[in-house]
Amino acid sequence: MNTEQIREDFPLLQRKIKGKKIVYLDNAATSLKPNQVIAAEKHYYENVSANVHRGLHILSEEASREHEAGHETVAKFVGAKKEETIFVRNATEGLNLVMYSLWNSNYFKKGDKIVVSKMEHHSNIVPWQYLEKKIGVKLEFVELNKDYTLDMNDFESKVKEAKLVSITAASNTVATLPNIREITKKAHKEGALICVDGAQLVPHHEVNFSQMDVDFLTFSGHKMLAPTGTGALIGKKKILEANEPFMFGGDMIHSVELHKSVWNTLPNKFEAGTPNIAGSYGIKAACEYLKKIGMNNIARHEEQLTKIALEEMSKIDSINIFGPMDAKKQGGIILFESTLLSAHELAMALSESENICIRSGMHCAEPLVSSLNKEGLTRASFYLYNTEEEILFFTKTLKETLKVFG
Repeated sequence: MNTEQIREDFPLLQRKIKGKKIVYLDNAATSLKPNQVIAAEKHYYENVSANVHRGLHILSEEASREHEAGHETVAKFVGAKKEETIFVRNATEGLNLVMYSLWNSNYFKKGDKIVVSKMEHHSNIVPWQYLEKKIGVKLEFVELNKDYTLDMNDFESKVKEAKLVSITAASNTVATLPNIREITKKAHKEGALICVDGAQLVPHHEVNFSQMDVDFLTFSGHKMLAPTGTGALIGKKKILEANEPFMFGGDMIHSVELHKSVWNTLPNKFEAGTPNIAGSYGIKAACEYLKKIGMNNIARHEEQLTKIALEEMSKIDSINIFGPMDAKKQGGIILFESTLLSAHELAMALSESENICIRSGMHCAEPLVSSLNKEGLTRASFYLYNTEEEILFFTKTLKETLKVFG
């Protein structure tokens, strides 16, 4: 993988602030966008700019074709079918869609068990808390082992008689990669549906929805080079067909009478209103870009970067790292704290001195992060355009910064 050539596609990496280039290590929050994605969105607004599925004129027809092609491309990218691929704004909307759709379809009743883990993003906790409050479902949290991997013994105990398991495939904090195949097998054995938050998995690893056998998979486009406001919920066709939509209006209906409406076919049934058409152009271009490079190449590259970062950061006495501490068992994320500076102070110091962009705070995972440090933690996260030199520069600057306060 020619990282230097890849970097030329990302205009932001050419930007300088106070004469210095940016070292972007906040990829778990959002990724940078290549010229190919920017050009795709620009092409829509400059040359098409029409609505989809609502006109027979040449511009509407062109927009509709590309919007549909976007569904096809995203579906193939994750090994799914077009009719299983619902466009959403982000993984958060996808998870909320699952919750509301199942609720509207009377899938849950009082006392039903929903199982999640203690390392979930807020978007995979709060929707189920809402059902807990509204209808009295029982929400249970799977514990983590000392190395922050999922405690499978605890999962086996809690999955019994569960109605739904909703779990991340890659933690956005401790970087753990749970064994989704094993979790899915055990969930289905109990008759439970399984929903997977793939926001930190799909941008970094080869994914095949049909082989995973999960019931729902959701992910955000903006974490995989695509525009903000894009993403997808993938669901098994038979489940999507059986469940009710949660938003109503144009494009999700087949016909409307004064007191009755008939829903459209999949995936339109779950896509109410004018979609993010420019985003469809953009996410299509992003998937094509990633496929051309190869997801396995990207995963190997990130593993090497993570290995270097773990090795170098482990040499700094005032740094504590929270995660499996094994580049082969975790994603390209390192969650850490300094015993000398708060998370926010450290992030600001690195930004102001060398334009190093990392994240600090609760990372939308407050139950876990606050249990580790009530003031929040710092996170560095890597992607295909990051280099070994950047990682070494980051760890060197980190060490030098902390020396001042040590």
